[in-house]
Amino acid sequence: MQKTALIPYAHLPRAHHRRHVLTSTVDVFGAAHWLLAERAPQRGGDVLPYDALIVSVHPSGNVELTELSAVRARWPRLDRLPDGGFVVAASRARRHENANQVQVFDALGRETSSFSVGDAIEHLLVDESGHIWVGHFDENPAGIRRWSATGRLAWTSDGAHIPGLFDCYALNVSRTTAWACPYTDFPLVEIRPDRTAQPVRVRSNRVRGAKALAVHGDRVTFYGGYGERQDRLAHGELTETSVEPTEVSVLTLPNGLAPGRRRVVGRGSRIYVQAEPFTAWGVFDLSS
Repeated sequence: MQKTALIPYAHLPRAHHRRHVLTSTVDVFGAAHWLLAERAPQRGGDVLPYDALIVSVHPSGNVELTELSAVRARWPRLDRLPDGGFVVAASRARRHENANQVQVFDALGRETSSFSVGDAIEHLLVDESGHIWVGHFDENPAGIRRWSATGRLAWTSDGAHIPGLFDCYALNVSRTTAWACPYTDFPLVEIRPDRTAQPVRVRSNRVRGAKALAVHGDRVTFYGGYGERQDRLAHGELTETSVEPTEVSVLTLPNGLAPGRRRVVGRGSRIYVQAEPFTAWGVFDLSS
């Protein structure tokens, strides 16, 4: 089977390698961010507020450091707001922690607000307007929702007639549009909340188990799958009602090896992949 190698994209500067990578992401403008702490969180027990450092590497190569105080999330999700601030959210939220689940920090690293978006966060992605898209895994049936940076619910998949939406396996947010591929039916869902006519469009899809997706024009690529298909790139073309498969390849690291444990982020035509030890991002770009 044909192999497609990731293109090196962004690296955590070596001066910060001694710290533990809590999480990492690539924002809607293409900057890579690492949330670092002095040590790894311990399983079980309470987590005291801790200090953390965000290292941001911009597409130009410039490096920016932001110090955060009193971070509360043990297993955090991270993204940047268009005003330079950050969102840090606990992926799991016990009832007594709900009000503090999502922390919003300004560009100087000061907490400005906190709110809840619900337990079991699978994806948290900020769009160009500053809205926060959250997709949940199957321990929370809330589906897919879009929040303001102040905690106001701006859009929900309730009533959107998305078939089999029990787990948001894949979510791609670019500009102000989201694309999703949820379990159990795995349709390709196009969500444009600002479009008054047909804000949600659902296309049938035969690819199962993808963890990320990229869309460019009338083409789509799904990344991942079950079992031996976790490195699969399944390509297809969009019709009015469906995704028609075209070809399949295998995605590798730039050196040709399989990624192993990884993080993935979908942004428009791009799928970013970060393999353990989570210090470097590679990119697959469907538009290339």
